[in-house]
Amino acid sequence: MTARLIIINGGSSSGKTGIVRCLQAVLPDPWLALSVDDFVDALPAVMEGGIELGPDGEVSVGPAFRELEAAWTAGIVAMCRAGGRVIVDDVFLGGVSSQQRWRDAIGDLETVFVGVHCAPEIAAGRELARGDRTRGMAEQQAYVVHEGVTYDVEVDSSHTESIDCARQIANHLL
Repeated sequence: MTARLIIINGGSSSGKTGIVRCLQAVLPDPWLALSVDDFVDALPAVMEGGIELGPDGEVSVGPAFRELEAAWTAGIVAMCRAGGRVIVDDVFLGGVSSQQRWRDAIGDLETVFVGVHCAPEIAAGRELARGDRTRGMAEQQAYVVHEGVTYDVEVDSSHTESIDCARQIANHLL
């Protein structure tokens, strides 16, 4: 396996985090797991031009968010270039433009892009059960995060367990 970076994209409550944890367990080498939620949690509580969540689950970000996001992305790429292996759990709110931001930062670093699909009604049910997300976010993101994005491997977590999705991804890598 030569990839140093795996970027997993899917909407909120699509099962990405569970898949990442299972992927860490089935891959033969140790991989770090980082999430866009880690990045968002690290942001200041109040930041002009940051991130805003609408009442219907819509997410909008400003220039300050993008500036810090670029630094975070560059840091992850630097960890990979320094010898680390990283799995990123992300949400491409801008579809293909979000993927392009990663591609611009990655350069020639071998990367595997993974799409995690989940039926909107199933993701919405998971969102409700979680209780830690703005209602409507999962359904709103289910398709938009994949618009124009190209993947090396795709899984559907609607009716497939996280471990089986992880095995599909691992089989692609090994």
